[in-house]
Parts: sequence; C-alpha cells; structure tokens
Amino acid sequence: MEFDWKTFVTALGLAFVLEGLPYFLFAEKMPTVLRALSERPASELRRLGLTAILAGLLVVYLVRI
Repeated sequence: MEFDWKTFVTALGLAFVLEGLPYFLFAEKMPTVLRALSERPASELRRLGLTAILAGLLVVYLVRI
C-alpha cells in the first residue's frame, strides 16, 4: 500500500482551515473562550481532545467504508 501524499496534504490543509475558522469568525470572543479553556483542569481538556479525536476517526471511517 502506497502512502497518498496528495490526500494527506489536502486533509492537513482542511484541518488548518477548520482550526482557523473560529478565530476569524469570532475574533472578539476568542480571548474569553481561551481564558475559560485555560482555567479547565488538564484532565478535562484531555477528555475533550480524546472525544474530538475519536469523532474525527469515526467520520473518516464512515466516509472510507
């Protein structure tokens, strides 16, 4: 199986677009959101991150089957 760099770079670019959208659309509210996130315990942030990872993997799996 050969690694598809074009698909990988496309997915990476899409991830950057999705990550940048909240900062562009809600620039005025982002400092408040980031402050609120910084006050959360690390364990809660890890759970949130793991949930996002699992949701992303599920989406990829469902699209690829």
